[in-house]
Amino acid sequence: MDGSSFFLPSFGGVGGGYRAYRNQFSQQRFRSFGVNYKETDLWIGVDPASFCEEMKELAHSKVVQLRSEMEEYLMSDPVFGKTFEPHQVEPNAPEIVKVMAQATNRAGVGPMAAVAGAFSEMVGQHLMQQFEIQELVVENGGDIFLKINRNLLMSVYAGSSPLSEKIGIEIQASESPLGVCTSAGTVGPSVSLGKTDATMIICRNTALADALATTFGNLVQNPEDVQQVTQQTEQFTEILSAVIICRDKIGIRGQFEMKLVR
Repeated sequence: MDGSSFFLPSFGGVGGGYRAYRNQFSQQRFRSFGVNYKETDLWIGVDPASFCEEMKELAHSKVVQLRSEMEEYLMSDPVFGKTFEPHQVEPNAPEIVKVMAQATNRAGVGPMAAVAGAFSEMVGQHLMQQFEIQELVVENGGDIFLKINRNLLMSVYAGSSPLSEKIGIEIQASESPLGVCTSAGTVGPSVSLGKTDATMIICRNTALADALATTFGNLVQNPEDVQQVTQQTEQFTEILSAVIICRDKIGIRGQFEMKLVR
């Protein structure tokens, strides 16, 4: 595979719906910048007191590094980028590949189902290692790594569902850092075998949240499946909260409070 023509497919995530998530973050609370490299498009928000210009170049260089490592690995293991099944990676695989494989092996889906969440968290953790940051958001196609010091209400973007952006989850600052990831079968270009308008999963591990959003999103084929699939999320103790929306039906489970968004 020629690295110059390499294309990262979009798995999980909500495709163009990420704009709805970016617009939720207050410009007063977060100073933001973008990182764009090949198909990767990150939105990064930092509290104004912690922000510095050097963060932009550091985040960009980290994205370039992660993508380069993945592209090189895919030359020796192309199945990693294609399979919808859990995949064992080579012992010398780079960290980004191992993070994705571990998350998706746990979730029972293919490695690329965790790519957006893995990138979000690894870029976020890298910034936190290099700078003292009070609050940080790294959003990648609707998959979010989040570090906050006060509670944050996040509404759920669900495409054409009448419930879209009307239901919110109040994320407790004491539980961060964590990952908030959304998969959809009806929104955007991402690969999903299900029919949900939104499957939001919150875990401490962002790559795992991304993978599990795909797992449970795949299980919903119609609104009648929502409650049963929501109950099935109890099988994973790593899930802090889950929200599943299919048309006018919603299932919610977990430790974070649901609120109506006005």
